[in-house]
Amino acid sequence: MFDGLGGLAVAFAKDQWTRAVKQPDGSVKRERNEERWGRGKRWLGVWKDPRGDEKSKAFDTKAAALRYATAMETDRNRGDYLDPNAGKVRLAEIWPRWMAARKVDPTSVLQYESKWRLHVEPLFGRRMVKSILPSEVAAWLTDLLSVYGPSTARSAFLVLNGCLELAVADELIKKNPTQAKIVKKPSRRSSEVVTWADETVGRIIEAHPEQYRLIPIIGSSTGLRQGELFGLALQDFDFDEEVIRVRRQVKRLRDKFIFALPKNDKERVVPMSSILAAAVKDHTTRFGTKTISLPWEELDAEIQDHDLLFTWSDGRHLRAELYNVMVWKPALVFAGVLPAPVKNARGNPRYKRDRTVGLHALRHYYASITLADGVNIKELSEYLGHADPGFTLQMYTHLLPSSHDRARQAINRRLARVAPWATEQERSSPGSDPTWTAEDDGPGLV
Repeated sequence: MFDGLGGLAVAFAKDQWTRAVKQPDGSVKRERNEERWGRGKRWLGVWKDPRGDEKSKAFDTKAAALRYATAMETDRNRGDYLDPNAGKVRLAEIWPRWMAARKVDPTSVLQYESKWRLHVEPLFGRRMVKSILPSEVAAWLTDLLSVYGPSTARSAFLVLNGCLELAVADELIKKNPTQAKIVKKPSRRSSEVVTWADETVGRIIEAHPEQYRLIPIIGSSTGLRQGELFGLALQDFDFDEEVIRVRRQVKRLRDKFIFALPKNDKERVVPMSSILAAAVKDHTTRFGTKTISLPWEELDAEIQDHDLLFTWSDGRHLRAELYNVMVWKPALVFAGVLPAPVKNARGNPRYKRDRTVGLHALRHYYASITLADGVNIKELSEYLGHADPGFTLQMYTHLLPSSHDRARQAINRRLARVAPWATEQERSSPGSDPTWTAEDDGPGLV
C-alpha cells in the first residue's frame, strides 16, 4: 500500500515504555526504558501528514494506536486529512480572522462586535473549536431566545456560525456544530405582523406638526424605512415618471451620523401616487429644503451635500431618538396606539416601551394595502428594498387575500361547464358564466 507521497504507507505503532538495544551478537532486543516505564500511555500511533512530516498520538494499547495511525493515512490518501491538533485553536483566535474576511459597512461591524462581546465570547471564546458541541449551541440559543428575543439570537448565531464555518474552511474541524440538526436556527419572525387600520394611520398623520406631517404620509404611501425618510432630498422625487428614487439614508455610526446607501447597499425605485406627489410639492413650497452635509458611508469619508426635506428648526438633520420622543410617540398617544406617558424623576415624559409601534409599522401598513389591491410579492419586495422576495412572503403571507372564494368560484364555473349532473340553478349561480376566461379573475399573486 502506497502512502501517496511516493512511498509505501508508514503507519505503525511505537512502544514508548521499551527501547531497542543492540546485543553483543548483533541482534536487537527491546528492553525496559526505566525513564518511561509505567508513565503515561504506552503506545504511539505514528503516520505522515500530507507534507510528509511525521505525526503521532498516544494510546493505551498497540491495536488502538495502529488503528488510528492507519486511519489518518487513509484520510490523507483520500484528501480528507485533518490535523488532530488543529482543532485546539480557541474560538477567540478565529474571531478576528472571520471579521477581517468580511466586507461589511461600519454599522454592521459594530453590531458584530457587540454580539461577540456580549453573547458569544463569554461562553465560547476560550473554548477549543473542536470541543464545541451541537448540544451546547442549542442550549445557548434557547437561553438567548428566552432572554433577548429572536433578533438578538439571530445576530449572535450569525457570528458564532461564521467563525465556525471559517474553522471548517481552514480545516481546523471537519463539521460545524451550529449546522447540526439539533440546532434550531432562530426564525426571522416570531409572530404575525399586525397592521393598523386606515383610521389609526390617519390620526397619526393628523397629530404630526405640519412641518413633519409629510413623514408619515410618505411612510404609509411608500414603505420607506425611517433613515430613508430622513435622508430624502428634493432631487429624489421624479414628478414626470411619478417615482421616488431611494438613494440614501441618514445612519448613526457610534455617536456620529453619516449618509449611506439604503439597507442591503442597494438603491431602488418606488412608485409615487399623484396624491403623494401633490403633498410633496405643497410641503416644499411651504417649508422648503435645507442643505445638510455629512460624510458618505464612513466617518472619515468624503462629505456629501443634499437638500433634505426634513430638518429640525435649527437646521440640523433629524435624529431618530429625538424624533421618536418629540413627534412620533405623542402622535401614537393621540391616535390611541400608546397610553399617555408618565413623568420620570426629572419631569420628562416616559412612554410605554413597545417595539412593534415604531415608524417601521408604516411599512407593514403599506405592505397590507398594496397586497390587498393585487400587487404581487416580487414587486412589493422590490419596493420595500428586501434582499429576498422569500423574506417578504414569510413576513406578509398572512396578509395575502384569501384564495378560497376564488377557488370555489373557479371550480363551480368548470363543473357547470363539464358536469352533466349540474343543475340549472348551479349553472346560473354567480361565477358560473360559461364564457368566463382566466383573465376575468383579475391579477394573480405571486
